[in-house]
Amino acid sequence: MESNRQMKFRTLGFVLVFFFMKSCASEIYPKAQNVAWSSINFKSMLTWGPKPTNYSHTVEFSELGQDRERTPHCIQTMGTECDLTAKLKNLKAYYSADILSEPMRGVSSDLVEFPHVSSAKFSPYHDTVIGRPEFEIEVSSDKRKMTLHITDIPTALFDDDNNRLNIRDVYGDDLQYKVIYRKAKSTGKKEKISKSSVIELTDLDRGVSYCFYVQAFLPFRALDKQHGEISQVQCSPEEHTSIFEEYSVGVIAGAIVCIISAIAAIVIAIVMCYRRKQRAKNTGKEGLPLNGV
Repeated sequence: MESNRQMKFRTLGFVLVFFFMKSCASEIYPKAQNVAWSSINFKSMLTWGPKPTNYSHTVEFSELGQDRERTPHCIQTMGTECDLTAKLKNLKAYYSADILSEPMRGVSSDLVEFPHVSSAKFSPYHDTVIGRPEFEIEVSSDKRKMTLHITDIPTALFDDDNNRLNIRDVYGDDLQYKVIYRKAKSTGKKEKISKSSVIELTDLDRGVSYCFYVQAFLPFRALDKQHGEISQVQCSPEEHTSIFEEYSVGVIAGAIVCIISAIAAIVIAIVMCYRRKQRAKNTGKEGLPLNGV
């Protein structure tokens, strides 16, 4: 029988051979670096570096807890990115990926396990960046209300009938919009959050130009991923309204009556004062004695 010492030496030998082979493999097939997910509007890419020269990379990915998969265009590739948009079907799930360093196509190797590096976990639903929305401003005929019509951003996803989905199709009621606005000649800001893509604003001064920008808002996400990209700033036209547009006929008529009444009161007061002075003057003259002839 083999002694304990011999068994320990043999085990140590296997371990040394394993680490030696692993070290050699890493030198022949260097591990990928700077592995990261990049996703905007559900266009989800896995990226890494540096660009391989005499070796290649293969991407394996899986939903957490599930079997790993491969996609044909990311097997023994000489590139440094892999488009996994169409493969991450369960949008709310979290995924991870491994990037294996392997021989180039057509080159064989005796290695059983190739050097690899793992990515961080990623969820399209929770992590994709929502891009910059576009919107139009509608001013009501009475200039008392402005309505923002926001266009829901198209995504890189398609339904079973090959129709492109927008972010409202994906998020439904989870999607909200944040509007930040101010008077064009002021720095003070207000904001409004709405679940609708059509947002009415009524707390505005008539005829005043307001500037707006909007962004998608996803309150269920982590704080640093709740807001989408900010839109371009748009301002409404400044309109100079006449007094008849600004106030109703009843208000104008009431104001005119008040002005006429005030003028009449002033005139009456002046006339009364004048009469009193004249009366006092006449009374003083009547009390004087007659001069002798």
